[in-house]
Amino acid sequence: MLSREADAVYWMTRYIERAENIARLLDVNLRLQLDSRAPTDQQWQPLVMIMADRTEFEARYKGYSRVSVFKFLAFDALYGNSMLSCLRAARENARSIREVISSEMWEQINLFYLMVSEAAGADSVIDTPGTFLAQVRTASHQFLGVTEATMPHGEAWQFSRLGTLIERADKTTRILDVKYFILMPDVAAVGTAEDHVQWAAVLRSASAWEAYLKHGHLIEPVRIAEFLLLNREFPRSVQHCLSAADYALHAISRSPQGTFTTDAERHLGLLRAELSFTNIEDIVTGGLHQYLDGVQERINTVASAIHTRYFT
Repeated sequence: MLSREADAVYWMTRYIERAENIARLLDVNLRLQLDSRAPTDQQWQPLVMIMADRTEFEARYKGYSRVSVFKFLAFDALYGNSMLSCLRAARENARSIREVISSEMWEQINLFYLMVSEAAGADSVIDTPGTFLAQVRTASHQFLGVTEATMPHGEAWQFSRLGTLIERADKTTRILDVKYFILMPDVAAVGTAEDHVQWAAVLRSASAWEAYLKHGHLIEPVRIAEFLLLNREFPRSVQHCLSAADYALHAISRSPQGTFTTDAERHLGLLRAELSFTNIEDIVTGGLHQYLDGVQERINTVASAIHTRYFT
């Protein structure tokens, strides 16, 4: 397929996944706020920090209140990573490849964008955002289901999978990072009832609560981090996402699994190998936050290599 088409289908799904994961980040913070004694700015500032857009936020907003951060991440049309901006970009990418995607996919993207666009003009959404954030997650799942069922599973589909998986792996690390940033002001809270409630909220925001409990684990921070990072079966874990992304990359290049013919395959293979042969105790000893930062940087390196190889 043309590089232009591959680029558009890859970013279409990355943007949709990004919108869903912003909803997840907002949701975990709303859940944590209910049970946290931290001041409001300490509760909401971390979301902007982990998105690495603090300068842009502070240029247009005064203070890290719930309303200002929610508006910035969900509805700010000038902020390129807001939910609204992501869905607008996904829709424009989809428009440019109407001959590649199915009509059902196009219809679902339109409905998704219009739903968020309408919500952006309703003050009641910011006052009671729970239902809206759930609708965003549902719309994203519906798009993935429609894509799976109506798009031929050829090269274009592999690029769509690749965009979803790279974005999902990155944002799972950031959901974990929200908890780290909130814990920083009050280390004494570690191990308390409040701490357990917060970790449970992290699991729920990654749709991992039931899957985690079915593994027979108690609410232990180390086991939760292990589950979201290293579990090979849970579809939102970093390990699972990168394994599936590696499969998609090799399907595109038609190179055998376990080998590499591009820098993207080499970088992704190295990261997968590290995740496969590490354990959570080593990660925690070296610092969970530092490890998450490193994984995010390496995922960005993989994404850059994909762009260089296939889109330029």
